Amino acid sequence: MRLIFMGTPDFAVASLKALVAAGHEVACVYSQPPKPAGRGMALKPTPVHEWAAAHGLEVRTPASLKAAEEQQRFAALKADAAVVVAYGLLLPRPILEAPHFGCFNIHASLLPRWRGAAPIQRAIMAGDHESGVSIMKMEEGLDTGPVVKMQSLPITPNTTAASLHDELAALGAKLMAEVLANPAAPATPQPAEGVTYARKIDKAEAHINFNQPAEAVRNHIHGLSPFPGAWCLLGETRVKLLQVEAVAGHGAPGTALDEALTFACASGAIRVHKLQREGKGPMDAGTFLRGFAVPSGTKAS
Repeated sequence: MRLIFMGTPDFAVASLKALVAAGHEVACVYSQPPKPAGRGMALKPTPVHEWAAAHGLEVRTPASLKAAEEQQRFAALKADAAVVVAYGLLLPRPILEAPHFGCFNIHASLLPRWRGAAPIQRAIMAGDHESGVSIMKMEEGLDTGPVVKMQSLPITPNTTAASLHDELAALGAKLMAEVLANPAAPATPQPAEGVTYARKIDKAEAHINFNQPAEAVRNHIHGLSPFPGAWCLLGETRVKLLQVEAVAGHGAPGTALDEALTFACASGAIRVHKLQREGKGPMDAGTFLRGFAVPSGTKAS
């Protein structure tokens, strides 16, 4: 098929790679405009932009698709379909209607649960037992379109945003390939019940609150791992906790129960397996403790 691909972050790259590998003609790639990054604040293209440009694909980075001229340029590509993955812009009706079969979106949740910007993180933080991918025929609402294909994946006590991201990216690429094999297949309207919204992650949410049950603390930490990273203070040192385990334990919330990074919660405790000291790279608990002792009774705040 002749396709337009629209995506921005790493999550979308897996699908673009799969479409190219499957032999589809990607007529053009749309991505968010480059943004200043790094110490020199030089303009940095998005992961999708970088991959597409490196593989000889035309890339367009409009800040908006509302202008008639931009919509005409899109329609002039005469695509069979558009594949949209975490693009970052709502698509106006003329864009949605331009491709012959319309626009298909890979969304990282089991719609209508977790419509919106951060479905991977919100599912883990909420303690959901499963996530998944929905392939949706797009309409003007926010993730409201009818679903063509859906598949679930389990969320386990060890699942982090990073691991779920990678699993869902691969699953989304697989399901989209199946959808494009029969793009005229019927789609099922989303039910009115069960709608939730996955609002964008705010860095202010990242401070760990130990005054909760251990499972809730674990879910909060894993949902924000590795970015932005849920954090606490050990003395004056800010530390991100990246991988933890809920265990039995009792004590004042936030208090170290041993010298092996086990901290009491409102009920139960968490044992830290992977963490990141400010200014350092991620490391396992043993490596961390060799350079930063945390005696029993230490208060994490």
